[in-house]
Amino acid sequence: MTWNPDAPGVLRLPSGRLVRGRGLARPLPDGPEPQFALYLLGKEPPAVAWESTWVRWPDFRLPADKAAFKAALQDAWKRAATERVELACHGGHGRTGTALACMAVLDGVPAEEAVAYIRSAYSPKAVETPWQRRFASRFES
Repeated sequence: MTWNPDAPGVLRLPSGRLVRGRGLARPLPDGPEPQFALYLLGKEPPAVAWESTWVRWPDFRLPADKAAFKAALQDAWKRAATERVELACHGGHGRTGTALACMAVLDGVPAEEAVAYIRSAYSPKAVETPWQRRFASRFES
């Protein structure tokens, strides 16, 4: 079972996969917990009750290891077909928005349109910096 498409932060990708973006600075939303989460933080996140992967990604920057990020994102995208997958950073906009834009590319959105797609479908604040926009617009599936 995946997410309720009307739940806060839930994004429907073109394939129909549902993924939740979230800011860890806010409380866990009501409803079901994730079954898998990809955490995008500068330091290791606290332990959670569900399976998760951490990619070191300092605030307002890019992933420290781009290959590790791509592998983790591909895994999250595959899982989203049948599991409740969450992508999260501290605020839920910059790193999370950038990762969601890259996931949209994996899902078939042209890279040059991915940021606009995420800002429209997820949050107008998504993908905060010029280098995050450039990273997403050049992401290859």
